[in-house]
Amino acid sequence: MSSDSLPDAETLSVRFWGVRGSIPAAGAKFERFGGNTPCVEIRCGNRLFVVDGGSGIMPFGRILAADPPREIDIVLSHLHLDHVFGIPFFKPALSPQCRIRLHCGNLRGESAEEALTRLFSPPLFPISLSQLPGRFEHHGFKAGDDLVFADGFRLRTIPLNHPGGATGYRFDFGGRAVCYISDIEHSDPWPPKDLQDFLRGADLVIYDGMFSETEYLCCQGWGHSTWQKGVALAQAAGVPHLAVFHLHPMHDDAHLDEVETEIKAAMPGAFLAREGLVLTYRSRS
Repeated sequence: MSSDSLPDAETLSVRFWGVRGSIPAAGAKFERFGGNTPCVEIRCGNRLFVVDGGSGIMPFGRILAADPPREIDIVLSHLHLDHVFGIPFFKPALSPQCRIRLHCGNLRGESAEEALTRLFSPPLFPISLSQLPGRFEHHGFKAGDDLVFADGFRLRTIPLNHPGGATGYRFDFGGRAVCYISDIEHSDPWPPKDLQDFLRGADLVIYDGMFSETEYLCCQGWGHSTWQKGVALAQAAGVPHLAVFHLHPMHDDAHLDEVETEIKAAMPGAFLAREGLVLTYRSRS
């Protein structure tokens, strides 16, 4: 794993554009870890995926706008606001040449088109996604099914325990693998075998560690987990690196520094995700 290399055709790379959960966090006390809600750029060689469209998709879009890709695949964990409210502000959507495919797996096979049209239309929003110059395509699937794209790329998925459902993703490229497991509430017993099997052999798991074990006692049923359960999952599945994600919007940099010290003591390969962090895994094949 490298945190300072630029992605290229021979690497599986991850860049964090938004790492907060629920709502953005603003102010000087939140600058080092960042305040945007979930958005992760994953490149499998030259193949781009965007995971979730929270407010973090806006700064990412500004970078892409200089030379917008012709096609972009956004895979959504689910449709709660913190994961989708940045989509209309994604700069490539202003390019008439850009086709943006939205993939949603937590609606029993239905696409997100109806739900997003309700959200992004008057009186809640001034226009619909279909009125933007870019072309949106909506694709539904059932979490647990593999997604096979036109270029042959296969993306594995798994259903997650979250109110209304959510989808986890596994990106495999060149003998490397990164898993995105956000918005999950841990079960008892923990960790479940199917999730361990899904992660096994991966280099990195991005995991919803919104709460500490103490905080979770007041938040059961909200659909989120703890960094301690993330460590237990990674260790059980033999995953060497854990990025604790979906950070609580009230946890400032000073608090998160203390949390990260505890996390690293429990698992040296674990850390807190932060905006701007780039991780690259060079192909083994």
